[in-house]
Amino acid sequence: MSILRPTRRLVVAGLASALAAPALVGRAAADDVVNPYDFGLSNESQGMDQSAAIQAAIDAAATSGKDVRLPSGEYLVRELTLPSKIRIIGSARGTYLDSFDGAPVFRIGTVSGIVLDGISFGGAVTEAHIILDGTETITLRDCAFGGGSVAISAWQASATIENCSFAELTDAAIHSVNSRGMLIRGNRISGCGNAGIRIWRDASGHDGSIVTGNIISRIDWTGGGNGQNGNGVNVYQADSVIVADNVISDCAFTAVRVNAGRNSQIRGNTCLNSGEVGIFSEFGFSGSVIANNIVDGAATGIDITNLDTGGHVATCTGNIVRNITAASAVNPDTRPVGIYAEAETVVASNTIENVPGVGIVAGNGTFLRNVVISDNVLYAVTIGIGVSVVRDPSPGAVSVTGNLIGGPLQHGIVGLEWETIASDDLARDAASYPHVTIANNTIART
Repeated sequence: MSILRPTRRLVVAGLASALAAPALVGRAAADDVVNPYDFGLSNESQGMDQSAAIQAAIDAAATSGKDVRLPSGEYLVRELTLPSKIRIIGSARGTYLDSFDGAPVFRIGTVSGIVLDGISFGGAVTEAHIILDGTETITLRDCAFGGGSVAISAWQASATIENCSFAELTDAAIHSVNSRGMLIRGNRISGCGNAGIRIWRDASGHDGSIVTGNIISRIDWTGGGNGQNGNGVNVYQADSVIVADNVISDCAFTAVRVNAGRNSQIRGNTCLNSGEVGIFSEFGFSGSVIANNIVDGAATGIDITNLDTGGHVATCTGNIVRNITAASAVNPDTRPVGIYAEAETVVASNTIENVPGVGIVAGNGTFLRNVVISDNVLYAVTIGIGVSVVRDPSPGAVSVTGNLIGGPLQHGIVGLEWETIASDDLARDAASYPHVTIANNTIART
């Protein structure tokens, strides 16, 4: 898979749409707010740029230490800027800020302590509705985004994005590059052209973002490629990222995809109907924890791969993987496998059901080193467990112990030379393969 390098400015064409605004939270008292009507804002100015009136209200609020309350209605604006320590509040009856002439609604620089609360954003933005450039501690709460390319594009920013809705973006809901820690929680994301949430870095390094409790659905791959698009949550070269307790469905490629991330935690997610792999830890990753997830519907359930580029060290425990499809519509190279692992990986205490292929696979050819497969339950798989047994050179050590493999199935534990079955009973033939330990497995064919 090739990865598009993240850029500071993400430019794609968008389509206009508006979403209903959520109810206002944290309403300010009348004498604590500035009203843009006092600076010339008008509900009668259809089709006109009203940025000057709202910007004047923001500037006055910064001087007086007050909040800005935006009245109900729909207003065309562009390139609004914000000072530090200000709160912009939408109306409970619905405040819509639409992009004028495709420009960002807010372009926010190196300021801090900002809250945007209860505002709906729309319009055919070509870059993003909100651009954060070095912004610190900004909170976006109860906002709605519809149409355009990207809702929130963040560069070297730290932000809390919570309880917002994102729909029908032509590229992505949230695109973060080189963050200083994003907290993305409790949002609803649907109908994006290429990605739900991207946590990317332009070079490997600490990120520390947390993506939790979100509902993400219908992610397409209109930008094409073989994995850089079509993902619910995509982590690229970003270390110490947690992706937890999300419900992610109907992604063209992958629900959660970690590429070259170190010390990632992917836990407690429900991943439904992925077009390629449910959960992917790939290329130069190190230290992935993949635990207690449900993967229901994918061409491969969980894939922990790329020893050839340094991918190694993972635990894959307590997951349920079921209803694997026979093929992938987006990647013909994907094989029907429940869990796949290559190097310094423990695959333990998982439950796998209904795989028209191999339930668990250790390695491919010589790409195998130090894998433990233990105490898993497999049912209704064509082949229970497959282990690479190529001889020249011999791959690294594998231990297969204490697994329960139930029928119907064709084979229990097999030795694989690439994709060919070299041994249809690896427990019987284990002495021929010194790198393999097979013990205490139970195979019930009915």
